[in-house]
Parts: sequence; structure tokens; C-alpha cells
Amino acid sequence: MAEIPDFQRKQYAFAAHIRDPERNPAPAGVEERRMAIYRDLFFNNLHNLLGGTFPVLKKLHSKVRFRHLVREFMIHHEAETPYFLQIPGEFVAFLQNEYEAQPDDFPFLLELAHYEWVELALSISQESNDHLHVDPGGDLLEGVPQKSALAWSFTYRFPVHRISPAFLPQEPGAAPTNLAICRKADDSVEFLELNPVTSRLLDLIEANENDNGRELLRRLAAEINYPDTASLIEHGALAMEQMRAAEILLGVKQ
Repeated sequence: MAEIPDFQRKQYAFAAHIRDPERNPAPAGVEERRMAIYRDLFFNNLHNLLGGTFPVLKKLHSKVRFRHLVREFMIHHEAETPYFLQIPGEFVAFLQNEYEAQPDDFPFLLELAHYEWVELALSISQESNDHLHVDPGGDLLEGVPQKSALAWSFTYRFPVHRISPAFLPQEPGAAPTNLAICRKADDSVEFLELNPVTSRLLDLIEANENDNGRELLRRLAAEINYPDTASLIEHGALAMEQMRAAEILLGVKQ
């Protein structure tokens, strides 16, 4: 096996020191003043990016503890993307797959991070909607409802959208929290909390091709053994209108 060239050895030593300066000495021959500039630049850029993407997560931790999370991410995670705005997604992957949870960590740490990351992910998503084949004012019961490609739905164990310094749940909610998070036409990102039935309805709409809204609601009533199909259709129509107002639904296929 060929010997690693000297310049590559220095690159590896430089990167290792930047990631974990306490355990890896700086490469020989580099002035400490210059090395300190690089250390601070790399860490502070990452710290600011993650602090801006995860503001609630940052606020819930002390300055020392949040900096520790950032440092652990630098030490243990090998990012799979060179794009700066995709790094927060790598941080979520780190929390999920590599981070060693501490006894005093918040039990909702990963879920809160994921929820906060979604806003950024939606804001930079390259997905788009085909408005040419949608009637935005169409009848959602008689037509085929169309879900926005920029509306993502998730189920969390904790009510992540309500977590704050004044609300720190230590146990999952009595029921899962279902959220539809949507990037609207004005590029704002908003969420709508769904109950289990409307969450399942949105799943059916997303997977559907040709059934109209009324048929989807009949199918949902049978699926959950709802005793009054007509009532479910009535309430389901209102729920779909609410989702259309939130731009989760675009209208109906035309």
C-alpha cells in the first residue's frame, strides 16, 4: 500500500484537530494563532447555523450544553453532503443514529430537533406543485382532492409544536401528535394539528389517484368502523376545507 503523502497527513491532522482539538494536536508547523482562527471559524459557523435552525432546542439548553452538542456532532458525525443548508439534517441524523443519550437529556430531544428541522427542509425543498391540472375551487367531495407536494405530515410521540421553556413534557402524550407542516404560496411555513381520523384521511388523499373525496370518506368510515357514515362525510368535508385553507390541499384534479 502506497504511503500517504505528507500534505495529506497534514490535511488529516488539520481536520482531526478542528473536529476535536482536545484529543488531537494541531499539525506541526502551523502557528497557534492561525490555528485558533480556524478552530473558532469552523465551530462558530456550525454553532450559529444549528442555533438558528433549532432555536427552541438551543433555548432549552445552557450555553455550555448546547456547545457540547455541537462539538459532539463535529467529533462523531461524517456528513454526507457538502451543502451548508443540508447540515441541520445531518445533525438530526446524528441525534438519531450516533449520539449517546445522557440521563438528563430531554426525552423529546430527537423529536423536537426533527420538528424544527422540517421548517428549513421545506423552505429549501425543490419540490413544486402542478397547478395546471388542479381546480383550486373545486368540490372536494365530488372531485379528486389534491395534496400539496409541499405539505408533509408527521406523527410524534410528544407535542413538539408546544414545547417551550414553560412546557417541558417528561412523558409522551396520551395520544400521538399528528402534524401537517406546509410551505404556502408566500413561502411561509405553517403547521396544522390533525386528529387521528383527519391524519388518516390525509394519508388516503396522498395515496389516491381517482377516487373522489366522498368515496375516500366512505372508505375511511369502513376502515375505522364508524357507525354514521353520513356524519363522517359531513365532518370530513369540513376538515378538507380547513386543509385547503391551510394550502395543504390545493383543490381537486381537473
